[in-house]
Parts: sequence; structure tokens; C-alpha cells
Amino acid sequence: MGWMGFKINVDQPHPQKYIIALAPHTSNWDFIIGILYSRSHGFRCDFMMKKAWFFWPMGYLMRALGGVPVERSKKMSLTDQLAQAAQKRNEFHLCITPEGTRKPVKEWKKGFYYIALKANLPILLYALDYEKKLITCTKTIIPNGNYEEQMAEIKEYFKDTRGKYPEKFCV
Repeated sequence: MGWMGFKINVDQPHPQKYIIALAPHTSNWDFIIGILYSRSHGFRCDFMMKKAWFFWPMGYLMRALGGVPVERSKKMSLTDQLAQAAQKRNEFHLCITPEGTRKPVKEWKKGFYYIALKANLPILLYALDYEKKLITCTKTIIPNGNYEEQMAEIKEYFKDTRGKYPEKFCV
């Protein structure tokens, strides 16, 4: 039996603290499906979003759903801020789309990896495949500082996944 028409193939444990790397991110539906999936499976996962989305009344809703407004003008890097927050909390669940946008990008953002590395968090790889109607998490990455090697491994995991708009996804 499916969940909203999607089958689920998730075999990775969800510890007290982790980062979810969710890909591909080609549609606003990814956000909606992610929120509904996490809540229906009994966990809350925060997410980062442009500060521009946090206007009234949307800001209230976004924060209630777990939104963290991103403003890059701070003196301390965002990765340092989030790594510190993760270290201070008993629980820390943050979902990040490595592409950073719904548009096709050649280079993925590095922040999710460095937050996990600095805070000693595992990265759960979640794939949202619209073609197969499948939500998958069958791999966890423990950051070791070898960014290039581990990013190649992460991209390999997602390479056959089809987003809602496949032309917007590149690994």
C-alpha cells in the first residue's frame, strides 16, 4: 500500500540528531510531500528557506512547520550557526536540498555537508522519485572531511532519481 501514491523504501535509522539531504528538488511539491511524509511518519524535520518567505502571515506558518529563515548577511557563517545549534540541542533534524534551488545547477551547495561535519552528524540521503513514485532512504553518510570523495558518493546515490521536472535536476 502506498503513501499518497508513493511507495516507501526507508531502512536507515533516524538518530536523535541528523541532516537529511533531499534530492532532487525541482518543484514546490517536494516541500509539501516532505512535510506531509515526515509528519505522517512521526518526526519533525526543520528546513531552511529564504528569509523573503517569512513575511506575515506566511512567516508564522513557515516557522510552525519548522522553517528556519536564511539571511546571509550575518558575520558568523550559516554553517557555523547551525552546527552550534545542533551541538547544543538534544534533538536536531534538518532537511536540506543540496541543489539549493529548484532550477538546474551544476554545483551543489556544500553547507549541508559542512554542518554535518562540524556538528558530527550523519547525513541521511532521501530520494524523492516521481517517475517511480518512490521515497527512498537506503544510505547514510558519515562526513569524514573528504568532501570531494563523499560528494561524488552522494551524487551517485541520486543519479537515477527523477524529480517532478527531471530537466531541472543534474548531478
